Amino acid sequence: MRKLLDRWGDLALACGFFIWTQLDVWHASATELRVAGGRGVLTCLLLVIAASLAVRRRAPAAALILASASLIVAALVVRHSQGVPVEVFLALLVLFYSVGAHCEERRSPVVGGIALAAIAAVDLAKPGFFNGSSSPRPGAWLAFAIAWLVGRDLRRRRQHVEGLKERAERLEREREEKALLAAAEERTRIARELHDVVAHRVSMMVVQAEAGPVVVEREPATAAQAFDSIGAIGRQALAEMRRLLGVLRSDDDRSGPSLGPQPGLDQLPALVEQAREAGLEARLEVQGEPRPLPPGMDLSAYRIVQEALTNAVRHAGPSTARVLIRYGDADLRLEVRDDGLGPRAGNGAGHGLIGMRERVNLFGGELDAGPRPDGGFAVAARLPLPSS
Repeated sequence: MRKLLDRWGDLALACGFFIWTQLDVWHASATELRVAGGRGVLTCLLLVIAASLAVRRRAPAAALILASASLIVAALVVRHSQGVPVEVFLALLVLFYSVGAHCEERRSPVVGGIALAAIAAVDLAKPGFFNGSSSPRPGAWLAFAIAWLVGRDLRRRRQHVEGLKERAERLEREREEKALLAAAEERTRIARELHDVVAHRVSMMVVQAEAGPVVVEREPATAAQAFDSIGAIGRQALAEMRRLLGVLRSDDDRSGPSLGPQPGLDQLPALVEQAREAGLEARLEVQGEPRPLPPGMDLSAYRIVQEALTNAVRHAGPSTARVLIRYGDADLRLEVRDDGLGPRAGNGAGHGLIGMRERVNLFGGELDAGPRPDGGFAVAARLPLPSS
């Protein structure tokens, strides 16, 4: 609806003004209206003012100057017993408003001032032009000035609102870019860790393969077990390699792979103890029968719990936290709950959640993180276990 009004509203306004003025012109008696050159001259002048209304937004300065010039010419050739018709006065108010609302900031006061001075000069030279009396009417000049001021104020308000919208859009783009950058950095970290896991598996395969001839020669009975071990390790390495290929790794990463062993869920007691030393009353609970996990999943599960506890230490304040590890038949569930204040918007905790989500998505799992209804913050993750 707004676009329709912006496109056709001014044209409709101009047509309505011209029809209204023509009804006034052609129904006025000869004693009320005297025109040098006949009513056709006045009709042409009113047509010019109507055309000015039609382009008041696209060319506000030209529209006001053109309408003012037509009014000055009309003052020279017309004598109306009632002064300027009210529709012409209203048209000038609209044009003064349009200059304030749509003209450039530097040109607007110049154009408005010139038009107002010209109209005032005509009124002074021909008293009663605006009201049919024998004296000028400063009230009309003041009305035109007020219309211009209202238009300029609305223009500045509109620019301020547009500036706020642009700033909000820019901040939103920056937030999205930061989120993408954080996700890329986390993928880089995951890829580095998976690289270490795969490299360790491949190294074990190489060692056992090199020892294969000796084992076959000296202990034929155990050779089959060695080859079975190589096959199992190879399959695990291939599974981790598939995940590794799905993770982006930065080309300019100079840190290189870590040479230390990667942690897993068996190191959670030490992690919980570190959280206690940092001031968080944390406790660990394990449900179900613990079982060996694929190295990549074991590492990711540890990192998820580690990040959740780190956020609790940073943002929860003095509080308690519960770490729950539940081994199911088809999945592994992780849950970290605290009863503290929880992360606040804009404190950087969002990057940790991005990292957790990346790790969960790596295994086709699910992550739910957010404030608890009864206070505190909770992180819950589900990782599907591979079928045996």
